[in-house]
Amino acid sequence: MYNFKLLVIMLAAVFLLGACAGDSTSSTKAAAKNEGTIAPSFELVDTKGDTYNLADYKGKKVYVKFWASWCSICLAGLEELNTLAGEEQDFVVLSIVSPNFNNEKKRDAFIKWFNGVEGTSNIKVLLDEDGAIAKQYNIRAYPTSSYIGSDGKLIQTLPGHVSNPQIIEKFKSIQ
Repeated sequence: MYNFKLLVIMLAAVFLLGACAGDSTSSTKAAAKNEGTIAPSFELVDTKGDTYNLADYKGKKVYVKFWASWCSICLAGLEELNTLAGEEQDFVVLSIVSPNFNNEKKRDAFIKWFNGVEGTSNIKVLLDEDGAIAKQYNIRAYPTSSYIGSDGKLIQTLPGHVSNPQIIEKFKSIQ
């Protein structure tokens, strides 16, 4: 009888330890998932008339920089943004400007102005008429960076200037 009780206790201990250990592959997969909510989708036209839809980047990481033509910090960062957009990265680089919103120029005036800015050939500037997308992303200041994972989750929205090395480093931790 003693041996039977010992055997039952040992079997119970093995089952309990096995249950606590879990499936190591599923816990690894869970750790690799991005935390956050699904990024607000958008379909916007750029300064050249091409249409961009966030859904087109499903399976890819996306960096979105919200900026304004009147923002001195934004203007100072255009060269760096142009460099980032021109380099081979594991993420897509987009920028959004909101004509007729938050003191931004009107659409045609902005396009004319931007076309005259040198050193911006790699930057895709999407036009968010009246700031509808900026409002969905809760943009409160310029510049603001949004990081979107390959699963479409909005990982972080961060106001202020972020350097290219910081952006690249941030995306290393995003799936």
